[in-house]
Amino acid sequence: MEPIQTPGCGCTKSESDLPLESKSKCKAAFLGMIGLVLWYVIYGQLEPFSEFFTYSLLSLEKDGHFGGAIQFFVYEVPKVMMLLTLIVFIVGMIRSFFTQERTRRYLAGKRETAGNVMASLLGIVTPFCSCSAVPLFLGFVQAGVPLGVTFSFLIAAPMVNEIALILLYGLLGWKVAALYLGTGLMIAMVSGWIIGRFHLEHWIEDWVQELRAAEAVVVEEKLTWADRVQRGREAVRDIVGKVWIYVVAGIGVGAAIHGYVPEDFMASIMGKDAWWSVPTAVLVGIPMYSNAAGIVPIVEALLGKGAALGTVLAFMMSVIALSLPEMVILRKVLKPALITVFIAVVGSGILFTGFLFNMII
Repeated sequence: MEPIQTPGCGCTKSESDLPLESKSKCKAAFLGMIGLVLWYVIYGQLEPFSEFFTYSLLSLEKDGHFGGAIQFFVYEVPKVMMLLTLIVFIVGMIRSFFTQERTRRYLAGKRETAGNVMASLLGIVTPFCSCSAVPLFLGFVQAGVPLGVTFSFLIAAPMVNEIALILLYGLLGWKVAALYLGTGLMIAMVSGWIIGRFHLEHWIEDWVQELRAAEAVVVEEKLTWADRVQRGREAVRDIVGKVWIYVVAGIGVGAAIHGYVPEDFMASIMGKDAWWSVPTAVLVGIPMYSNAAGIVPIVEALLGKGAALGTVLAFMMSVIALSLPEMVILRKVLKPALITVFIAVVGSGILFTGFLFNMII
């Protein structure tokens, strides 16, 4: 029997194999569509269910502080978890095309200005967490990626990631998410470019400098679509499994703010008229240890109570991009002077963003 070339792949299948494979693909597509429909239906009923649960089943007062906090918590927890699960699965598949090794290869040899832009954009879709900061930095140095380009990536990857964007979109709307995306990318690009202009390679630890002479070995992994779907499932298990506790804790704090903090109080300390609110928010955010999943529900509650958008975004950016744990980890490869410059440059960009938004919005 003549082998038949299967469209879209480099392998051949016999005629007897095609019907089974076709049925399998159709079944997977059908189940996927059913799953999306069910997700949409359940997602649309979360708010009515939270109100029924709080005010009918528990018989709490609708205008009471405790009732408002409980309704907020019951609504936001499943809402955020459903958004996370769907988007992390999709982005997990997309990320299979952007491995850390491939990202390193793309950025190697790029001119700094173009490299800053590309590094910031790749930071959105490349797997990253604080614990991977050192391995990524070492890999970029070994591949000959300029220091400023490396920092653009290290800033964008934790700050402008899919979790932050989808939670901002789901909780606060596309305008806030788009503002955060644009300003986050701009901070990453400009900060990396400025650090590159200073030529501070001598402030990298000496043992890291020696890696430039070594040859970087990049191992490419061939993935099928079945592998990419599996990567999406693994991303859900790994990411959602790690951040759910931050989601619940963040929503718990947000629920307390939503139910008990008076609007005029929050507006007085984080409003537009309090000029010192932006630098204070940045200083408070840096030593905190959290991620987008834990901080976005708090951001939603603060905005709902009258806090200014610029102040709240500055707080969120400082928590995610300038967290103390990441600075401690980067100390393994960077001298204190370079870490200080990094904090100063990125912090200035965050301050500028906060003041700008408070001025124009």
